[in-house]
Amino acid sequence: MTLTAGAIAALVGGRVIGDRSRAVERPATLSAATPRDLSFVDDAKKWPDAESSRAGVIIAGPFAESSAREGATVICAQPRLAFARVARQLCPPVPPPRGIHRTAVVDPAVKSGQDVSIGPYAVIEAGVTLGDRVTIEAGVLIGRGVTIDADTTLKANVVVYAGTTIGRRVVVQAGTVLGSDGFGYVRDDATGRYEGFPQVGRLVIEDDVELGALCSVDRGALGETRIKRGTKLDNQVHVAHNVEIGEDVVIAAQTGVAGSSVIEDKVVVAGQVGIADHVRIGTGAILGAQAGVPTGKVIAGPGILFWGTPARPIKEYLKQLAVLARLARRQQKKDEG
Repeated sequence: MTLTAGAIAALVGGRVIGDRSRAVERPATLSAATPRDLSFVDDAKKWPDAESSRAGVIIAGPFAESSAREGATVICAQPRLAFARVARQLCPPVPPPRGIHRTAVVDPAVKSGQDVSIGPYAVIEAGVTLGDRVTIEAGVLIGRGVTIDADTTLKANVVVYAGTTIGRRVVVQAGTVLGSDGFGYVRDDATGRYEGFPQVGRLVIEDDVELGALCSVDRGALGETRIKRGTKLDNQVHVAHNVEIGEDVVIAAQTGVAGSSVIEDKVVVAGQVGIADHVRIGTGAILGAQAGVPTGKVIAGPGILFWGTPARPIKEYLKQLAVLARLARRQQKKDEG
């Protein structure tokens, strides 16, 4: 697809400086861009690099109002977001072939909508309901009674256990496991041995959720695990039984969320964060990389960054580190004296 600067501005609600007819075909970085490419800059400090770029069209913030570069500049409030939206227009996904591959195993009792795609060696068990335009890629296993709503895509080798419900426009990347039994055991004090606690609940994934590769999301033990609308999980995230994750939450790779914890709306969780059981993370809080949240703790503060183990506001954490550093220096001087 080709878009002119004028069309781009109309798409993102921006304003063109320069040649409105300048056309681009694909997104690119500022350094690698050619006159047929689209790029962006969202930091005024990087604008000098943008001015020397060969990109045909650059999406930039208000700091670029005085641009005199060759080509076109589209001014808007959120350049990165605008770039992402235009890039999707320039590089639309290739639609999968519709129909059922001859090697797929589909139970006759499966209810299937229109234009469904089921890839090679997929296995779909009895009682499954597939909405319109659902895409099931190669090697996917879908257990009994699963419901998958319209326009959802399960990439290769995804496993969906029985009783899971998946909403509309959900994307699940390769190798992810949904609805598996949670890690629940009870110790027999008389013998010291462990016995399994029932894992008979369900998993609900709401609309517009995206799950990265190799994630594990457990079903509820007796109730449900739920991931709400618009939430995004990176690769290798583990969500345990009875966890509730709110709307528009972002969780980065290698994070683990233990059982019965609640993450409220619009929380940001960085990589390798450990969240223990029965924790509550309040709306809009931010957990920095490798933060640790102990059992039963409540984290509250929209827009506040929490860091360290146990996680605490970043200002408090840095003050404590400074105090420890001073104490260490004093002790070192005593040892040397």
